[in-house]
Formats: sequence, C-alpha cells, structure tokens
Amino acid sequence: MKIICIGRNYSEHAKELNNAVPTAPVVFMKPATALLKDDKPFFHPEFSKDIHYETEIVLKIGKNGKYIAPKFASGYISAVTVGLDFTARDLQQQQKEKGLPWEIAKAFDGSAVIGRFLPVEEVPNMTAIAFSMQKNKVQVQAGNTADVLFDFSSIISYVSQFFTLQQGDLIYTGTPVGVGKINIGDVLEGYIGEQHLFTCEIK
Repeated sequence: MKIICIGRNYSEHAKELNNAVPTAPVVFMKPATALLKDDKPFFHPEFSKDIHYETEIVLKIGKNGKYIAPKFASGYISAVTVGLDFTARDLQQQQKEKGLPWEIAKAFDGSAVIGRFLPVEEVPNMTAIAFSMQKNKVQVQAGNTADVLFDFSSIISYVSQFFTLQQGDLIYTGTPVGVGKINIGDVLEGYIGEQHLFTCEIK
C-alpha cells in the first residue's frame, strides 16, 4: 500500500505559504507507517515545535493500473474520505533552505490521518466534494474539490505514469487555505459535508 500525496493543489494554499502555483501536480509520498486510522490519537513528536494540520480529500484506489488515461481514471476510485497530512513546518523549511528532500517533515509516523471511507456510490458529486475540519469544535478549514488545480482524473493519470497504482493505495489530493499549528490537547474532527469521518486527539 502506497500513500501518494499532492501538494499545492489549491492556489490560495500555495499563496499562503508563499509557494509558486504549480503547472503540474506536485507529488510526494508517505510510508505505510505514516497511516493513523480508527480515531487513534496522534502523539506529538519531540523533533518539531511547529506541526501543522492540512485537511484533504483522500481517494482509495480500487484496482491496479498504469498509464491510465484521464477519461478512464474515475473508474479507479473505489471510495473517498477526509484525512490530515501533518507537516513539521519547521523541519520542512530547514530542508528547503538547504535544497534537501523534506520527507522527514511529511512522512513521519502518524502523519497521515485517515477517516472512515465512503463508497463512491454514496458521494453525490465526485467533482465538487465539500469538506471541512474542526479544531476544538471550531471550524478552521473548509474546502471544495471543485476548486482544485488538478482534478482527480488528472492526478490519477499523471501519477500512474510514474507509479503503478494498486488496489488499496491512497491519494491525498491537497489542502485548501487555512492550515495551522496543532498543540497537545487539541481535538481535530474531519467532515465530508455533514458526515463526521474522523476524530484525532493530539497528545
């Protein structure tokens, strides 16, 4: 199982971090050990003092494929959910300043929170999924996949040029504007529409 992530897929988020708006999907990966599911708590690591939440729609791949044409790509999605891409922003900045890869800032244990999956048949409009995240019962992020730079089909087609997609792989599709710092004691909750799909307590 691979965890494939797309960065800077919402233009306003790219701008809030002073990043250029990309002309092709920005791809990075997390190992299976990053996955945090079943509402388990996230234990704040000692190596960072500035971990940010990034709320994202996550796709589950339902069958194997490579070099997938965009017109067929939607058929490879079996389910969707909302998740969190935790980012050690201080480590990321240090690595970027040195021109080094920043996996240590993105791919650490527990950095990929995942909610309960909804079969695609239960999602009324796969091209305009409204999602949000509450921190301590206050909404801090909200987005809609209608606003992405690269839609699901484009992402799947692009990624499958480089990596064979396999059943069970996950694709995090990018975060909207509004990312922010987490602190010990915070409780984060993710939603698609009005459906509550995960709770993650920071310990």
